[in-house]
Amino acid sequence: MSVDGETVDPGWEVDPDDEWGVAVIATVGRQLKLRREAVGMRAGEFGEAVGYGEDLVYKVEGGKRIPRLDYLDRADEVLGAGGLISAMKEDVRKVRYPKKVRELAKLEGQAVEIGVYECNSVHGLLQTTDHARALFEAAQPPYSRDDVERMVTARLARQSVFQRDPAPSLHFVLEEAVVRRPVGGTMVWQQQLERLLEVGRLRNVTLQVMPTDRDAHPGLDGKIELLKFPDGTAVGRSDGAFNGRPITDPKQLRILELRYGTIRAQALSSWESLAFIEQLLGET
Repeated sequence: MSVDGETVDPGWEVDPDDEWGVAVIATVGRQLKLRREAVGMRAGEFGEAVGYGEDLVYKVEGGKRIPRLDYLDRADEVLGAGGLISAMKEDVRKVRYPKKVRELAKLEGQAVEIGVYECNSVHGLLQTTDHARALFEAAQPPYSRDDVERMVTARLARQSVFQRDPAPSLHFVLEEAVVRRPVGGTMVWQQQLERLLEVGRLRNVTLQVMPTDRDAHPGLDGKIELLKFPDGTAVGRSDGAFNGRPITDPKQLRILELRYGTIRAQALSSWESLAFIEQLLGET
């Protein structure tokens, strides 16, 4: 596809370690090829009709690329599939997110309570689009433009947790340095602070800031995450415990819960934290 003279890839590479994703994209590609051949179109003709190059059509049909959703809509129309190709968008929409992100989003979507302590950056569930993009663009070695947009889209999709009914109980503790860092520049930073205030005022959300002048606390080793589920089970992870691996053992979970509870007790209260963010916003 060409946009302002620049060639744009119709999708992303398939992660070979993502078995389900590989199977889905192989099936989608096979169906596209069968329908194209059934109407007697060559790959080049089809590519021209949908606005993509012939080589990229072959990659999609060969299961080597994850097609964009608009590619499937155009293919459905050009091939007269009557909505059958467009119907594959839901599975493709899931596959385009990296496997780890899908697994995390699934857990967050099932949890009745989520607790997070974050010391390096604003947590993904709280990030604005531009803030997330600025973080990914700062990575070294740099990601491609398509990879950045793919990861931004995946991160924002996780925020559907805020629209769940019944709403889960969400608790966030952010280090003061995190909310002070002007990621993306002043305008992006202001928008991020406004987003924190918006989310922090939700009835099911508690947002706290850990002041830099606080003494040592159990979170200095790194991020802590705790997710609890309707059946009473839970999963947790901490950069500074159990080699950073996800844990489900009740004894280990109690350790993380103790650390997280101590962190929350040492941080500013929710109303003090919102007032602190409002003050920062007024200084920008």
